[in-house]
Amino acid sequence: MLRSPLLLWLLALILLPSIVNGQTATSPYKTDWLRDGSIAAGGIGATVIGNILIEKKTRLTEADLSQLNVNDVNSFDRFSAGNYSANAETVSDYPFYGSFLAPLLLLLDDDIKQNAPQVYLLYGQTLSIAGGLYSMTAGTSSRKRPYVYTSDASLELRTDKQATNSFYAGHTAATAAATFFLAKVYHDFNPDSPARPYIWAAAATVPAVVGYLRLRAGKHFLSDNIVGYAIGTGIGILVPELHRRGSPITLIPERTTMYDGLAVVYQF
Repeated sequence: MLRSPLLLWLLALILLPSIVNGQTATSPYKTDWLRDGSIAAGGIGATVIGNILIEKKTRLTEADLSQLNVNDVNSFDRFSAGNYSANAETVSDYPFYGSFLAPLLLLLDDDIKQNAPQVYLLYGQTLSIAGGLYSMTAGTSSRKRPYVYTSDASLELRTDKQATNSFYAGHTAATAAATFFLAKVYHDFNPDSPARPYIWAAAATVPAVVGYLRLRAGKHFLSDNIVGYAIGTGIGILVPELHRRGSPITLIPERTTMYDGLAVVYQF
């Protein structure tokens, strides 16, 4: 799901240091290239592992489809069981992919531009965490997409491995992570800007539109989109916040014989 955005970030990370000479403006963030690069690499690794798990999923069979009953879907989500629209799916990709390029607009701000390598390191970390969480969740869950409940979708689509990737809404989550990252970074660099409310409003609107289109497309239930929206928003805001100077919370990569992960450290 996040392969293309991650490639865009890697390209930006390679080019930006040669375009921008150092950090001459005071940044509200503190970063460590080794630590933060390790976190981003961990997120990319989780994305790869999650995609492998997705590829190993067992496909639904025609027999499985024949036993499906809309009434088995919880009452909150039942209204969207059977949704399917190829057009809505196609349209959803425009704001989805566009959102990953949107943080490049931050370069229009002189202070942010002078701190571009640092800011886009954080952006890459944001994308990698979002991608890792989604891929691992989709790879280890088996919730069926709404379109499997309708014969309007082709049999090939309904029995594809992706048909059990309903939880949670990855497009919505990734879009929210990108747009809220943009809003948070602009907010931190420009605490007195009158444009902040409008930027936050736009950040909230774009993933909501993506979520609506994915709902119409039959890709996700409403609850999938709500969870995805919340996770993406949290990642987009928390990654910059955890690196903000003066913030008492930090993330540290942690490796043991049992697992690789992150430790959240709160300094009193």
